[in-house]
Amino acid sequence: MLARSILITGSSRGLGLELVKQLSAANSSPGHIIATCRNPDSALELKKLAETHQNVHITRLDVGDEESYIPLVAHVEEIVGSSGLNILINNAGISPKSTRINMVKWKHMTDTFHVNAIAPLMLAKALLPQIKRAASQMDGGCLAAKRAAIINISSILGSIEENKEGGLYPYRASKAALNAITKSQCIDLRNFNILVTCLHPGWVQTDMGGKSAPLTPVESVSGIINTLHNLNEEHHGGFYQYDGQKLPW
Repeated sequence: MLARSILITGSSRGLGLELVKQLSAANSSPGHIIATCRNPDSALELKKLAETHQNVHITRLDVGDEESYIPLVAHVEEIVGSSGLNILINNAGISPKSTRINMVKWKHMTDTFHVNAIAPLMLAKALLPQIKRAASQMDGGCLAAKRAAIINISSILGSIEENKEGGLYPYRASKAALNAITKSQCIDLRNFNILVTCLHPGWVQTDMGGKSAPLTPVESVSGIINTLHNLNEEHHGGFYQYDGQKLPW
């Protein structure tokens, strides 16, 4: 089993939905898969999964709305109880269509930072007591996803070193900020034995990635789950691709 409990944001479609699919179908499926989305009533595929897998719990969360964190935290507490929350996967994100400098607008930048960088930090803060509780269930100081982990879904487009084409200001900058947040979290949370890392899912055939992307959601998520199983001290505070390859900042 990867972990007793996992919370995934942005679970109604794309990578988030595929994560729920593969985790719920695993031979050793987590005891609780908490799948969050903005509109549970319209998340038809997710609802079907919850109907056939008792360990899938759907709960409403708009990561950009801090008020929605309050009922979420209470619901997570009801689900995981004294065992705490083992893994938080900050998957939800947005990418405006603006590309070049003559097209970017204030709102593009502020909205994208709000969802892609600020929200993952503040959600981790809100759920931190439950993540700490999960980390305390194991003896010793080892780091592993099955113990406690915050996984921030980043992007190679957030790599400053790998930026050879420019443009994409809101998305690139927000993911670079998320990488910086991940690094600070890894320092702040090491003494609590909470593993923190950021993962690039690859260029995937989702609504955001487009149909010409080389990876299917199935391929990307299969790699992500395999990588999660293998995370340890070496990966703490790092930036890795879905298949475990280390990426440059």
